[in-house]
Amino acid sequence: MSFADPVLLAVGLLVAVALAWAAVVVARRRAAALAAAGVTPSGRGGRRERGRTAGVWCTIAGVAVLAIAVAGPAASVPVSHASGTVIIAMDVSGSMTATDVTPNRLVAAKQAAVSFINAQPSSVDIGVVAFQRGGLEAALPTADHATAAAAVRRLAPGGGTSLADAILASLAAITHRTVVLGRNGSVPAIGFWPSATIVLFSDGQDEAGGGGDTTAAGAAAVAQKAGVHIDTVGVGTAAGTTVDVDGYHLFTALNEATLKSISRATGGAYHPASDASQLNGIASSINLRLTVTNQPLPLAGAFIALAIALLVAGAVLTVTRTGRVV
Repeated sequence: MSFADPVLLAVGLLVAVALAWAAVVVARRRAAALAAAGVTPSGRGGRRERGRTAGVWCTIAGVAVLAIAVAGPAASVPVSHASGTVIIAMDVSGSMTATDVTPNRLVAAKQAAVSFINAQPSSVDIGVVAFQRGGLEAALPTADHATAAAAVRRLAPGGGTSLADAILASLAAITHRTVVLGRNGSVPAIGFWPSATIVLFSDGQDEAGGGGDTTAAGAAAVAQKAGVHIDTVGVGTAAGTTVDVDGYHLFTALNEATLKSISRATGGAYHPASDASQLNGIASSINLRLTVTNQPLPLAGAFIALAIALLVAGAVLTVTRTGRVV
């Protein structure tokens, strides 16, 4: 328990201690005077004396509790709620123009991403990373979900795909610092971010990152070490189709194995989405983790109520047992 004004608490408790000391002194003097007079309280007189004493101590206790109340007591209470940071990592490579998902993979994924954004509580900051080769941050994490949704809607296809760079760019958006793999693929320490989640929309088609040591598995290891879950959303079909890229006809199909390995390595989940109707349900199928935070719970009201009860009890006992208010 903490106090907003410890000085008031100290002063109030000193007053209560002083009253208690005075009550003890008065009681001893009264007992000594009665003993000197040869009077021993008994029967009705004894009950009256005990009632008067109980009333005094109830009053003193009420003053002490009131001193605690005016000091602004508060307890730290753990509260769980969906909070943290979500990065929408969107594949905008040429293969995402494939039409095995209507109207095409990218349009369907964008619609699902916007639905996911709109379904999140205001306590979640959402950022957007559009990844081609090198990863491009489109919108920093913000509580303004309309900004994130607008960033998703502006995305257009182009370039190749590097899943490793997408993950590293998403981690950079979470930590607000550049994240790269070390030499020979060594995993850097970027802190611990257990309330952050990356939701990666891709068909799983992967190209090597900018450096030879940068792999999707290595990037996923960085996320795993930082406590960041990666939920992957597979956009496309296993049967696949052909797309026109720079005048070439290229076959492209959903690579579930790569996406599953990324999500599995980080403790996330893989979500298949072979058509637009499945993509529209992604918002409800991805479970954000609950974060437990300690929040102050004011206790002044409870202490005031207890103080009033003690003061009233003290007054009632004093009046009924002695016929006097004090």
